[in-house]
Formats: sequence, structure tokens, C-alpha cells
Amino acid sequence: MLATLPQRRARLVHLHRQRGASLLEAIAYLGVAALVVLAAVSLLQNAFGSARSNQTTEEITGLRTNIHKMYAGQPYNDTAMLANLITAKAIPGTLTVSGGNTINNTWGGTVTPASAVAGTFTITYTQMPQDVCMNVVSGATGWTRIAGAADATPIAVFPAPAASAAALCSAASNTVVFTAD
Repeated sequence: MLATLPQRRARLVHLHRQRGASLLEAIAYLGVAALVVLAAVSLLQNAFGSARSNQTTEEITGLRTNIHKMYAGQPYNDTAMLANLITAKAIPGTLTVSGGNTINNTWGGTVTPASAVAGTFTITYTQMPQDVCMNVVSGATGWTRIAGAADATPIAVFPAPAASAAALCSAASNTVVFTAD
């Protein structure tokens, strides 16, 4: 059965009104979408920052463990410590070896293990970002000393108090020297 003319007009008017979103609806949609994207980016940045801190802690701890294994029962007074670690492939995989005698970290800084005084060794980690430095230093255990900024007091009590870690990691890019025996 055919619809009458007024019925067809009513249907066309109804379809015409439902044709799309208004400008206000589009603006509201874009605003909500922007908020969702900003929240996701913020969460991802926090997750990546935490992952970088964990990776750095694992790198430093892995080097310390490998040095202990390599020099078990021997003094650390070896001038070729870095070369020996590279030859033994005892460098964590997240660090890169360049030029055959330099270890680089994620931020383009160097990581230098070396023998020190009185049966100790150091691992010097350069260009460590401030947020990563704070997390690594405040959560560090198993070290005899951690030093950093020239004007900061070295840390010898672990876990390090947050105020001490903040003083040691005061720059945007930090050099931290971990000492172990």
C-alpha cells in the first residue's frame, strides 16, 4: 500500500533532521577524544620512565655481579677490567659496546667499570636523567658508596634517604659513581 503524501513528507522531514551531528556535537566529541589521548600519553610516559629506571638498575646490578664472578677470590686491581668484561661478553645486552673499548648507555653516556682502592671497584654511569637517577639511587642496595654531584655528600647508608638521593641527582643529566667491594 502506498503512503499518502503527508506521510511521505513526514518521513522525509524526519530523515532530513537525522542527517548528521551538529557542530556542537562534533566539538564535544573532539574535546572528549583529546582528553582520552592526553590521559593515555601521560600513562605511557610514567610507564616508560619506570621501565627505564628498572633497566638502569638491572644494568648496574648485572655489571656488579659479573665483576664479582670474574674476579672471585682475586683483587680488583686489574687495569684491564673493562677490556676483560668486554672480551668475556659480560656486559648486559641493553648496553652497547662501541669502538671495542667503550660501553654506552641508553642516553649516550658512558658506563665505565674500573678497579679502585683497597679491594673495591667502581661503575661510573654518565648522562643519567634526573628521574631515573633518583629512582636508581634511592632503591640501590649492595653498594658500599654512591657518589655523584661534586657538591653532594656521597651516600653510604642504604637504602638511601630520598633527600640524599635528590641532592646527589640534582642535575638534569647526572654522573653517578657506584662503589662495591
